[in-house]
Amino acid sequence: MTVVGVTVIPTMVQKYQSPVRVYKHPFELVMAAYERRFPTCHLIPMFVASDVVDEENSEDGSTQKIERRCALDVDAPRLLKRIAGVDYVYFSQKNTLNRKERTLHIESHNETFSNRVIIHETCCYSVHPENEDWTCFEQTASLDIKSFFGFESTVEKIAMKQYASSIKKGKEIIEFYLKELEDEGITQVPRWTPSSLPLPLPRPTRLDTSPPVLPELAVTPAVSIPLPTDAKDSSSQDTKQDNSALQADSLTDILAGTPEDKLDADYIKRYLGDLTPLQESCLIRLRKWLQETHKGKIPKDEHILRFLRARDFNMDKAREILCQSLTWRKQHQVDYLLETWTSPQVLQDYYTGGWHHHDRDGRPLYILRLGQMDTKGLVRALGEESLLRHVLSINEEGLRRCEENTKVFGRPISCWTCLVDLEGLNMRHLWRPGVKALLRIIEVVEANYPETLGRLLILRAPRVFPVLWTLVSPFIDENTRKKFLIYAGNDYQGPGGLVDYIDKEIIPDFLGGECMCEVPEGGLVPKSMYRTAEELENEDVRLWTETIYQSASVFKGAPHEVLIEIIDASSVITWDFDMCKGDVVFNIYHSKRAPQPPRKEALGAHGITSPGGNNVQLIDKSWTLGQDYSMVESPLTCKEGESVQGSHITRWPGFYILQWKFYNMAACSATNLPRVDDVLATLQVSSHKCKVMYYTEVLGSEDFRGSMTSLESSHSGFSQLSAATTSSSQSQSSSMISR
Repeated sequence: MTVVGVTVIPTMVQKYQSPVRVYKHPFELVMAAYERRFPTCHLIPMFVASDVVDEENSEDGSTQKIERRCALDVDAPRLLKRIAGVDYVYFSQKNTLNRKERTLHIESHNETFSNRVIIHETCCYSVHPENEDWTCFEQTASLDIKSFFGFESTVEKIAMKQYASSIKKGKEIIEFYLKELEDEGITQVPRWTPSSLPLPLPRPTRLDTSPPVLPELAVTPAVSIPLPTDAKDSSSQDTKQDNSALQADSLTDILAGTPEDKLDADYIKRYLGDLTPLQESCLIRLRKWLQETHKGKIPKDEHILRFLRARDFNMDKAREILCQSLTWRKQHQVDYLLETWTSPQVLQDYYTGGWHHHDRDGRPLYILRLGQMDTKGLVRALGEESLLRHVLSINEEGLRRCEENTKVFGRPISCWTCLVDLEGLNMRHLWRPGVKALLRIIEVVEANYPETLGRLLILRAPRVFPVLWTLVSPFIDENTRKKFLIYAGNDYQGPGGLVDYIDKEIIPDFLGGECMCEVPEGGLVPKSMYRTAEELENEDVRLWTETIYQSASVFKGAPHEVLIEIIDASSVITWDFDMCKGDVVFNIYHSKRAPQPPRKEALGAHGITSPGGNNVQLIDKSWTLGQDYSMVESPLTCKEGESVQGSHITRWPGFYILQWKFYNMAACSATNLPRVDDVLATLQVSSHKCKVMYYTEVLGSEDFRGSMTSLESSHSGFSQLSAATTSSSQSQSSSMISR
């Protein structure tokens, strides 16, 4: 950005917040170890020297203020040092020791390049609130690079890298000097009393004045060490293992708590894993922001960490998606899903998935026999809402199992392993509405349960799998896709297969193992369990606002019609519908002009009171077939209970009308003698009403072959007219009917 001819470089600010690090030593002993870092420290090569420039003690000796000037030899490229024209970076450090309150406050800032770079750091040593013989340490810092000769980004990377390294080294330094004191026989330093004299301090030699260097975050003498902070009773170093066990018990309930809570370094390592100092900082800062801005309890630390990992610890991006997820969870009461959701019997019988022990890493193991699952039957019997809720309950249960396994195995376990068996997968699994429902479920899970899948083992992948993978993979996060391992045929039984990830003793019997698996075997969902759109719309809680299927009523003299506008010729109109009640004739028409606004037929005129029925008519009674509109496919008679899938490649742009018309036996019969089945069907249709559930979609022709092959069938009611009116390259239609 340029203002009045002057180039202004955007400010880059980096912040750091440490967890609470605990020393299992009294405050006075830690202070004695801390003072041994001056005037220089051989454990920090870049810390060249320090000089006391001012010192002030209170009359009673309880308070001591020391100001030091420290020099750092920053590890930076020679070219950058030459451009900067410095050899050392100088910092000013002010320490305030209060022996009475047992606190040490440290504040430091850079003197070198202070008009270009602002570095500010504060540290605090204090007594542990639950054990007066332990010492806590906290640290915050900020780096604000306003300008630096065009090397702002380089300077920022160097600064953050070296600062992170110095933080990790801080633990070793304090521990080194505590051990040195112990070797000298100093294991206790008396506390200050009103009659005490000030403790002697080592006097550093005067530092030679040398030109300063490249800016860098200060490596202040303040350091940090991750150790446990829990028990009040024992503080002996010989009981560290016992204290860790006590901590494991006391920190089991890791629901986020009150704003006064602070994260302890050992707790992070035990329950969340090994994080870099900057990753710890991101977690603490985001957690603190949530405590300040969200009323009530905030998410568990593991959950916050998942969102940070999903966005590579970018605070702003992680905060955005986390807040969206929190709003979603609150809106749909997802926190109470495990308590309130009861799996319907059809899911218990036909949903071929379930939890099964754990993998070699201690992760909960979920098995899904996708090839044995009737996806269409489940969608039709339950609807997308119930399926989504079931999948969410699986994810909620997975989170709970991760917490349990973290306690059982004594190490952080934040994700689970999923084993998917594809034996039996075929083209029926590529049923378009089912795939669409799957994609929407994946979208919800990806947005609200990031970084919960540790590994996905896909076994016995058939030839049709690449088609399904092409449809699904674009909706899966790249980091998640990297966790997929795919085995074709029996490859999973060889080296590098299943036994590398799952103990042989728990390999399911259907995969050649000896362990009985309680996952249902699946099968086709009986059509008697299918429900209408009206029934599915009566769910108490809707987790998304739209549904794949729409419901319509067809009456004698009142067909139901759907308008589809086609801009590009050779587009593909696809449909899938089920005859819930009665028989209809299905037609497709084309018109160059748009029909009049649709008129809805009043249900009351037909004696129907159901609020869920929908009947729309588009073709005006004044229109003439062959002049105002034309039939592009021959009629298809559809009987009650049939499922019809089909597609039509359009030849012309314009307006296409899909019509479901009441089946008139006398008009449609080819002979004057009706069939017995037709007469019986007519007698079963009450009030001359038919019900249909349908789904339509328009695809580009280039997307049709790979994604819609499930709609192709050798049985077609449209092939004759298509062959007569269009060439094979211009128009193609197919339908599949299952009874």
